[in-house]
Amino acid sequence: MEKISKIKAGIVFGIIAGVIDVIPMIFQELTWDANISAFSLWVIAGFMIATSNLKIGGALKGILISFLLLIPSVILIGWDHPTSLVPIFIMTLILGSSLGYFINRFGEK
Repeated sequence: MEKISKIKAGIVFGIIAGVIDVIPMIFQELTWDANISAFSLWVIAGFMIATSNLKIGGALKGILISFLLLIPSVILIGWDHPTSLVPIFIMTLILGSSLGYFINRFGEK
């Protein structure tokens, strides 16, 4: 597969991660503001991973940046519903590492 610019890769894979994250949220009938918030987190995470100069592996960079971006939402969500953070952390771990890997793999150096 031909390499594309890292920023384009970050945005495209961020959109894909956002869709993957939002699909179960739609089935749970969560509010649209929660769905849009989750989707935008992944698009922004993709952009931030692609533009970051951290000298660590792609998957680890994806996990780190995704969790850093998630912190404000964790405070809001966890305040009243701390048990709901478990699936959020699992999805962030899976999607963040995947996002970092794919951006590193298919994005132009």
